[in-house]
Amino acid sequence: MEKLTPKERMKIPRQKMPEQPPEARRRNFEEVNLGLPLDVARREALRCLQCAKPKCVDGCPVGVQVKEFIELIVEGRFEEAAAKMREDNVLPAITGRVCPQEDQCEEQCVLAKRHDSLAIGYLERFIADYEREHGLLDRYQRATPTGKRVAIVGSGPAGLTAAGDLVQRGHDVTVFEALHEPGGVLMYGIPEFRLPKKIVRQEVDNLRRMGVCFEVDTVVGQTVTIDELLNEEGYGAVFIATGAGLPKFMGIPGEHLAGVYSANEFLTRVNLMRADRFPEYDEPIFDCRDKDVAVIGGGNTAMDAVRTALRLGARRAMILYRRTEKEMPARIEEIHHAKEEGIEFHTLAVPVEFLGDENGYLRAARCIRMKLGEPDDSGRRRPIPIEGSEFDIPLQVAIVALGTGANPLVQLTTPDLKTNRWGYIAVDPETMRTSKRGVFAGGDIVTGAATVILAMGAGRKAAAAIHEYLETGQWAEFQMSEAR
Repeated sequence: MEKLTPKERMKIPRQKMPEQPPEARRRNFEEVNLGLPLDVARREALRCLQCAKPKCVDGCPVGVQVKEFIELIVEGRFEEAAAKMREDNVLPAITGRVCPQEDQCEEQCVLAKRHDSLAIGYLERFIADYEREHGLLDRYQRATPTGKRVAIVGSGPAGLTAAGDLVQRGHDVTVFEALHEPGGVLMYGIPEFRLPKKIVRQEVDNLRRMGVCFEVDTVVGQTVTIDELLNEEGYGAVFIATGAGLPKFMGIPGEHLAGVYSANEFLTRVNLMRADRFPEYDEPIFDCRDKDVAVIGGGNTAMDAVRTALRLGARRAMILYRRTEKEMPARIEEIHHAKEEGIEFHTLAVPVEFLGDENGYLRAARCIRMKLGEPDDSGRRRPIPIEGSEFDIPLQVAIVALGTGANPLVQLTTPDLKTNRWGYIAVDPETMRTSKRGVFAGGDIVTGAATVILAMGAGRKAAAAIHEYLETGQWAEFQMSEAR
């Protein structure tokens, strides 16, 4: 690859990710983004200015050494690039697909001041896929055993990340998962067309090769308690990474009607019960084919749900959002893809009642139009109902995607585990220690629903603190804060 000056590098345009065309992908569950070809990836990597003090690393919650792995791509040393990336990120094929790089590492890229930022996410995916496709995942050596045991509750991004970091330090790590397959939200919450399940399985299998043990169909708090893990089972530390999987509803009339779902339930049924492969598998959801479907919400989960409904054959697939598109928290790429596929966006509108037929099935949503007032605590302008503006939208399926709350099962069965007013586990933000000796927590069960990469950052921080605790036995109390 040619040697270029910084000025020449800045003249290279950001390379585009090949995609399935919208008219094809709107009716299949195959991955939308197709990955960068090798020559395109190296061309994109050439755009990196190799800053003396790369701010992109500061923007990464898990601290990937971006500058180093990008330069290795430029030099064609792909195996070494993958190894460098995995020093800080045990799930690169996943984060390269679903991490909001535009708000984190890429936002800090100096190129963004005058040009398009370096496509760090695309390159992360490229090198992870190269590693997998060339059979390089089984090259990692197991660490010398320490004899210390760690239990991790939940196999989502926080749990998997902590497991990878801890097993590389030589600890005996067991991950407990309530469902029948590891992966947590990566398996049940993100659709196949954004994150193929084979990718998640391969990353989990890689952790198995590194020595992580997975126990599925185990509901901690019911099958076994935290105290039993620490005492009878003999674990030296426990990391709680159960996520925030308790769905929120609107509290309006008609939410009991057949055809009204939470986004969590809808996506779980599609992902884990294979509704996308009907009639090969019995369809475990209310049939979307030739139906009018609306998703209430404007985040990434809402985009996932409405695009899934479209692929299941919806006649109309709509987003109902109480603010304007500008305030939507979903990734710009996801909104763009949804529009390309024909999703209808109805903004400044929100249901106030779901209307049913004589058999208890959803037939319409009664909505009210909104206007924007002053900013609220989120920094976005507060939506205000416009009196007398009600209107009905015919619907047979409604999916509520308004976020999640803390699942209380572990907290209820661990009485000396302190929580805040919202039911999330209280921790020291620097060490992820809880109020209970030997117990740590991180991810959505601490912060509320957030991104995959932020949960992974919590997993890394917890793993470092757990390792220190196991080595020293020292435990410091912390002052509980109500902030989250």
